[in-house]
Amino acid sequence: MINSRYKPTKIELYGFIGVIKIVFYIILTKIFYPTARLIRRPFDVRGKKYINFGSNITIGKYCRIEAYPYLHKGSIIEFGKNVEINDFVHIAGLVKVKICDNVLIASKVYISDLNHGLFDGSQSDTYPEDISGSRPVYGKEIIIQDNVWICESVSVLPGVTIGRCSVIGANSVVTKDIPPFTIAVGVPAKPIKKFNFDKNKWEPIIKSI
Repeated sequence: MINSRYKPTKIELYGFIGVIKIVFYIILTKIFYPTARLIRRPFDVRGKKYINFGSNITIGKYCRIEAYPYLHKGSIIEFGKNVEINDFVHIAGLVKVKICDNVLIASKVYISDLNHGLFDGSQSDTYPEDISGSRPVYGKEIIIQDNVWICESVSVLPGVTIGRCSVIGANSVVTKDIPPFTIAVGVPAKPIKKFNFDKNKWEPIIKSI
């Protein structure tokens, strides 16, 4: 097992031209998003006044972050401190999307607290022949707590809380709450490991038959 503490230089990682681009992105970031650490371009933001970017956020290329003030005019999407978002991430908020401190989000992740229509089995359910784009939008709050790692191509759907220090495995779809200190994978995502603080290690979750 490799466990290297060596940190390569920026030149080693990005090359000379890459470093020049990063400096350019930093200048643009400090002009338009002064509390952020680095926002790479292109970057698409909608409803900026309803988004709190927190402090020291890093955002990759081709990300789309959008807040829809249909239900209220306050802060709809909130980031904490030191959030890192990689390329091609799409975050949409209608009610509340709260991403807390030190959250790491890999590429191609989708996080949305809203749906076009209601499909929960209630009397208010959306009629299937209604035109998709004309259906009323409904939302349920999403909370991603401190120090969560969301891996590649994960979808986080409305109404869930992901507990602190948890890991969501690649290609998972989160439809229900994930407890703290767990590793969850699958469609839908289910916890498969939990950290044992007495033994100081991750252990499989054994389900009774």
